[in-house]
Amino acid sequence: MTDRRTFLKSAGLLTAAAALLSPSQIFARAKGGFSSKPNGKKELELEWCPFTAKMKHVFTISNSSRSTTPIVLTRITYDGYVGYGEAAMPPYLGETTNSAIDYLKKARPFLKTFKDPFMIGEIMAEMDAITTNNCAAKASIDIALHDLVGNMIGQPWWKIWGFNPKNCPYNSFTVGLASREEVLEKAKEAAAEGHLIKVKLGRTEEQDKMMINTIREVTDTTICIDANQGWKDKHYALDMINWLATKNVNMIEQPMPKLMLEETGWLTERSPLPIMADEACQRLTDVKKLYGHYSGINIKLMKCTGLHEAREMVSLAQALGMKLMIGCMTETSVAIAAGAQIAPVCEWTDLDGNWLIANDVFHSSTVEDGRIVPSSKPGLGLEMNKGVNLKYAAEE
Repeated sequence: MTDRRTFLKSAGLLTAAAALLSPSQIFARAKGGFSSKPNGKKELELEWCPFTAKMKHVFTISNSSRSTTPIVLTRITYDGYVGYGEAAMPPYLGETTNSAIDYLKKARPFLKTFKDPFMIGEIMAEMDAITTNNCAAKASIDIALHDLVGNMIGQPWWKIWGFNPKNCPYNSFTVGLASREEVLEKAKEAAAEGHLIKVKLGRTEEQDKMMINTIREVTDTTICIDANQGWKDKHYALDMINWLATKNVNMIEQPMPKLMLEETGWLTERSPLPIMADEACQRLTDVKKLYGHYSGINIKLMKCTGLHEAREMVSLAQALGMKLMIGCMTETSVAIAAGAQIAPVCEWTDLDGNWLIANDVFHSSTVEDGRIVPSSKPGLGLEMNKGVNLKYAAEE
């Protein structure tokens, strides 16, 4: 049965590719330095490159601040094609550069046993079984596989999945907890670009209201709220939400601690605004548990191990009638381009991680009239920025 299932999956994907493309297009050269034709080495070769993302501004949420984020960039090559991935690891995820590389060293020999990169589901099941954690490191493999296979087919993933990029919602630009002067500066910047503004709240009532009132001095742009589990009392949370509803706010993300599920359900039932799960939503297994307690889920590739599981989370949430949001960490354009593939089926997109860093190494998705637009180029549509010289390697 396993061989038959493998054949059917492979045949289905290849049939889809054939329907989209001519034989010459399937093996056409993809831009970005890929080989013009297969080189005969049909092994999945994994390499990685440690990288430090430098923030344009100190980034503060309800319980921490930082000016850098550790990242490990990955690259998978197969038969003359290449795919790029990324593990972004803010401290609260519990992953580090060393832990990610340790995982990738373990994953590399397992990955080489697969002879067909189209078997992403089976490959990622194997990658997931290596350890119980390391979700961002796993995502770096998943994202690279999707980029690789998309390049081989010659199409972006939003098109392979049948999504319409014209349906992408307005993207949000994050304003962290900051002084009045910093809030004014960031709010003006976001409004000038036509973005929604995502505001990090969750400290004192005085500071939270200062943030909102300050933004309203310079723009009436719609605001999304992320309280980062900062409100501990459901009655206080409801009072804050009722006040925010008068300030052109359209969504509240993770208002209460993730373990306060019943209290959040109480809040969602009474809230005039949708309540979205962030810290409470890590992986596919969480979605059904959150049904009835939250209005919807925020999917983050670094938490759910990448695009394969994210696509399954989309399907389950849609079946349950839950709202969808695609978010990010502080990430380069590699992971942002991956998240953008799902943007067309979401009510909210919070894909601004690459705008928050000063040293991005790739470019792909663009923002047009405030909406993120995934590239129409194959795979994730990645192109390396000029002057960047990344040194990918694999330690045996």
